[in-house]
Amino acid sequence: MIASILEWLTSSATWSGDSGLGARIVQHLWYSLLAVAIAAVVAIPLGLWVGHTGRAKWLVTLANSLRAVPTLGLLFAVALWLGPKFSSDLAFLIPSVVVLVVLVIPPILSGVYAGVEAVDPAARDAARGMGMRGMQVVRQVEIPNALPLILSGLRSAFLQVIATATVAAYVGLGGLGRYLIDGIKTGDYVSTAGGAIVVSLLALVVDGLLALVQRAVVSPGLTGGTVGRSRRGRVLPEDTTATGEARERAMDGVRGPAGGMSEVGGTVDTPKA
Repeated sequence: MIASILEWLTSSATWSGDSGLGARIVQHLWYSLLAVAIAAVVAIPLGLWVGHTGRAKWLVTLANSLRAVPTLGLLFAVALWLGPKFSSDLAFLIPSVVVLVVLVIPPILSGVYAGVEAVDPAARDAARGMGMRGMQVVRQVEIPNALPLILSGLRSAFLQVIATATVAAYVGLGGLGRYLIDGIKTGDYVSTAGGAIVVSLLALVVDGLLALVQRAVVSPGLTGGTVGRSRRGRVLPEDTTATGEARERAMDGVRGPAGGMSEVGGTVDTPKA
């Protein structure tokens, strides 16, 4: 079985043609990117507003409750409702994208809201004290400090949508879900297993690329990886005290009694007159 799957994955016949593996991957990524882009347009401004103002926090709870909705059942319901209103491929594309958008709004909204809410109030007060107002505080203080959680929400959204975009095949669209649906119908379990493996690998590759982007755009002071610093890169008071004590101990080792000099770490008696 494993040998058959590897042969299927490496065969040129699998990759060639408009319905080949390469074309299916492009279709799968198109559905995923479209859904995440639409969800981000909705969820990011909403999360910034809720986190900045502290109002309508129930929207975050409501969005998270959508995670419990069965994806396949929602897809069929939306397809029956919206499908007849559109012609050609839009009758299948729009219901699928709507369902995927509903799926990925919660992680994006939660990430943005949590990131903005976690910003140190002292940072906001300092910004306002410098004359910043409204959107200036959001753009120059809250978004940079919330960026790690915002990007984490986007990474989670991409993982979920890539894994779930296979449901688009149930309503006649392409993507990697075709291998799963068609393989089960025809009893071709090699292509079914191969499609599932490709979906998993695609999710891991996309998440790895997003992790590299996150590492490149997020300030090291916000990642928690800087020793002796707070999450915003400020030297903590206790670190300053410890540094001062260490400096005093070092100087005591250099200065000898009565103004004489000693070796570092020891003392030498000054000769008496």
